[in-house]
Amino acid sequence: MASKINPFTFLQQVRSETSKVTWPSRRETLISTAMVLAMVIFASLFFFASDQVIGWVLSLVLNLGK
Repeated sequence: MASKINPFTFLQQVRSETSKVTWPSRRETLISTAMVLAMVIFASLFFFASDQVIGWVLSLVLNLGK
């Protein structure tokens, strides 16, 4: 069971830990954002193309019986 901690002490600990964080620069943030967007676009196009190909193949297979 966790012990109760004074809210003031907790905030001091949070501030202390936050000061240890190495925050990314503006340039690093923009580059990371651009990379994520590029990968999302690439994945979207890949899955769209895969879906179209699979749908086309299935329509060919299902139409063989007619």
